[in-house]
Amino acid sequence: MDVLVKLSQFLLSLSLLIVLHELGHFIPAKLFKTRVEKFYLFFDIKFSLFKKKVGDTVYGIGWLPLGGYVKIAGMIDESMDTDQLKQEPQPWEFRSKPAWQRLIIMLGGVTVNFILAFVIYIGMTWFYGDKYIANDTLKDGVWVTSEVLEDVGMQSGDKIISIDGQHLERFDEAAMKIIMGKEILVDRNGVQETIKLPVDFINSASKRKKTKLLMPRMPFVVGGFTDDSPNKDVLQPKDFVTAVNGQKISYFDQMDDVLKQLSNKEVPAKITRDNKEIDVVLKVNAEGMIGVSPALITHNDAEKLGLYKLSTDRYSFAESVPVGVNMGINKLKEYGQQLKLIGNPDTGAYKEVGGFMAIFNIFPDFWSWEAFWQITALLSIMLGVMNLLPIPALDGGHVLFLLYEMISGRKPSDKFLEYAQTVGFVILIALLLFANGNDIFKAITGK
Repeated sequence: MDVLVKLSQFLLSLSLLIVLHELGHFIPAKLFKTRVEKFYLFFDIKFSLFKKKVGDTVYGIGWLPLGGYVKIAGMIDESMDTDQLKQEPQPWEFRSKPAWQRLIIMLGGVTVNFILAFVIYIGMTWFYGDKYIANDTLKDGVWVTSEVLEDVGMQSGDKIISIDGQHLERFDEAAMKIIMGKEILVDRNGVQETIKLPVDFINSASKRKKTKLLMPRMPFVVGGFTDDSPNKDVLQPKDFVTAVNGQKISYFDQMDDVLKQLSNKEVPAKITRDNKEIDVVLKVNAEGMIGVSPALITHNDAEKLGLYKLSTDRYSFAESVPVGVNMGINKLKEYGQQLKLIGNPDTGAYKEVGGFMAIFNIFPDFWSWEAFWQITALLSIMLGVMNLLPIPALDGGHVLFLLYEMISGRKPSDKFLEYAQTVGFVILIALLLFANGNDIFKAITGK
């Protein structure tokens, strides 16, 4: 059932992005009286799930959910249908239109992608508000949950001051800034420490099993038990462990160091259950563990416990416009920085390029409209940027040739465009195989 929920969100988001992107090409083509022969959601290789001709255009749904397309008459595209080009140009064909009209048609898709992302961010800001954990409310610092951060010298309890010289105001932004950063300035017991991040930090982080680098510090609340836990009869879910062997336990991350000294021992402990303090005896195994897993604490419970403050900035619709636009610009900059990391072999970030399975896994296994729109907005930005890459089979490749034509006054020959389209198609297939190959490799190896 969880998989169906993820799949439903994935397909709905993908369908929305594809249809709107292709509408971005379709509408200006129609405005400039250019014939559109096909408008398809997904690819219809060999057969279609649905199709209907209205006027000059066949509208349909293909069976292969790897994208979609509009087939514009008189244009060399991914269909590689060049028979029409052997005839004399017709006034309703793409190739007969002025270069500026063809440029607008080709830029229509990515323009819609960016507009959609900004509209979603504006709508979310207005409807949900801008939610975040204020970094300065983490009074006892952060919980470092990834060994890769510990390896570079960061410790639980560190208070993050800045990343790459920029003051950190929102804890929610810390992980992304760290992944793309070079150094972290922290306050450790009143002393400032600078933590240098290696150039391949993102590659090292991806190899570890834990998905989160750091979290707000949480109290030791029992969530569940391992199969061989020696304390199933002593502890209960939702118990707060507050002291072990006379040592106060305020946070879950403090337990490891305490238990390492108590292997194979039975030790006194204090727990809080139903607002009552209870004395118990815990059994510690040979590995220095008591066989329990932590409970997830909601934002509301964390606020009640005084762990941090969840801030929500509310805006009127008029106020949400600049805030949402600024949010979209920041996401666009972040994605540009990620592409820069991927383009630098030293970072190893190219190993983390994912395909459709990676996108599928972004969606939660429960239905959340807030998460759905957040992810869809980000994917819309990604789709817009990727389509602008100067690869012949993409919109960016067509735009590049059109700009050359407009500047030089010379139109590339149909044969050149045909060859370029073939080269671009090969590049795209290679990128798809690489990205989805990464997905398959990770699924097989678990890395």
